[in-house]
Parts: sequence; C-alpha cells; structure tokens
Amino acid sequence: MAEPMGFFTDTSVCIGCKACEVACKEWNQLPARNGGKIQLSGQSYDNTVSLSGIQWRHVKFVEQFSPDRSTGRWLMMSDVCKHCVQAACLEVCPTGAIIRTEFDTVVIQQDVCNGCRACIAACPFGVIEINPETNTAMKCTLCYDRLQAGMVPACAQACPTQSIQFGPISELKQRAQERLQQLHEQGVTQARLYGHDESILGGLNAFYLLLDKPEVYGLPSNPQLPSRNVAPSAALSAAGAVALGLLGLVGLRKQRMDRLAAEARGEGEGSHAG
Repeated sequence: MAEPMGFFTDTSVCIGCKACEVACKEWNQLPARNGGKIQLSGQSYDNTVSLSGIQWRHVKFVEQFSPDRSTGRWLMMSDVCKHCVQAACLEVCPTGAIIRTEFDTVVIQQDVCNGCRACIAACPFGVIEINPETNTAMKCTLCYDRLQAGMVPACAQACPTQSIQFGPISELKQRAQERLQQLHEQGVTQARLYGHDESILGGLNAFYLLLDKPEVYGLPSNPQLPSRNVAPSAALSAAGAVALGLLGLVGLRKQRMDRLAAEARGEGEGSHAG
C-alpha cells in the first residue's frame, strides 16, 4: 500500500477566492448549480453555500460582525471530504460501492452505488449528497485519477496561497505543527489543529488549522461513528422487549384471574339457587 496521502488546509492564509472550487468542478466535470443561475442568499457573500453532490469543494465564509457593524472579522475555510481513517460512510454502505484506496483515501464507485443514501445519513460532516443528474451519492475523490497518474489534486494545485497543501500525511502533520507553533509565537493563541491526530475518527486525511473553535466553522467537536451507537441502541431495544413481555404476562394473568373469579361467582349463584 502506498503512503497515506491527504490535505492540510491552513485556514489562516485562505483568501476566499474559490479557485479551488472552480478547479474541482473543471477537472471532475461537475455541473453548475441551477444551470449557473445562482441567486445570492442576502445573508452572506458566499454564493456557493455548501458541499453537495455537484459541489465537492466549498469555501466557507464565516462572517462575524457587531450589531452596529462597526467591528467584525472574516474567517474562511475551504471545506471538503475528510477521508476519515475510520469512515462512517464506508461502514454503512450496503453495496460495497465505497472503498478505501491504496492512498488511504475514501472513494465512491459510481457504477456500484445504488443511491440508497445510507452514507449521507452516516457522515458526521454532512459531506455526501446525491448528484441529481446521476442519482448516485457523490463527494470528493481526492482526485483519485490524478493521484494514480502521480499528479497533485486539482484544488491544491490551483490554490494561490498554499492554504490547501497536498502530500504524505506524515509530512503534512509536521508542517502543520510548525505552522501552529509559528502562529502561537506571533500571539495567535486561538489557532489550533483539527483532525490531525487519532482523537477524531482515527484521524482525518484532510485536516485543518483553524483560528477558532471547530463549531465556529460548522465542524463537530466530537463526531461519532454509527457503530458507537449500536450497543446502546441494542440494549435499549432489549430492555423494551423485556418490558413488553412482562406487560403481556401481567395482562394474561389478569385475564386468567378474572375468568376464574367469574367461574367462582357462577358456581356460587348456582348453589344458592339449588
């Protein structure tokens, strides 16, 4: 197996140009949303809104302003599939359409996917969606075809500020630690890494340097695998079944007691009549 490969995204140098989005769409031949006729939400300068089955890269704009808009700040983050080491989507896929590649990335095979949406519900990051043109689940492949040809993923190649860095995971982790230390020495104490170690789903092969808490960027602080809920759910189901069984036994016993009482009353009335 080749060395695990992935992305390190340094949000501190993202300028929100969305060149990564354009490069991703162009290389993967993804259609424009609504035929390219996009209406602005009026709530944000972000005109691509979110990840989807036809939007495999999305640059989030976190716009924070005071009520009188006299002060504010912008945080930007190019979001993408995390290619989790412990991938929930791969765990629940009933057809084997989702595979782990030789680069330790997670890919959905379009010719095997039946569009059941199980992976969509399982992903704790809300990354996967149905492509309305193919009716199959789609997400970033980390440009699997380019990796096989020894090329850099399109988004990382297009990024003008090196906010998106591609390479061996071990090398990226070292770069991320050095950048974090540099920011802390400059007084940016809120800077932190997200997904760089095994604490989040065994590690994320697309991890981040953030300038605030993960929740500020819409990232869960403690994402869970569906399998972690299996044992508690099974215990609750078993307890429910036992309770229903006991209620049934109580009901049957009551019916039997009522019948015996009725029979006793009938015999008593018969003896008095005699």
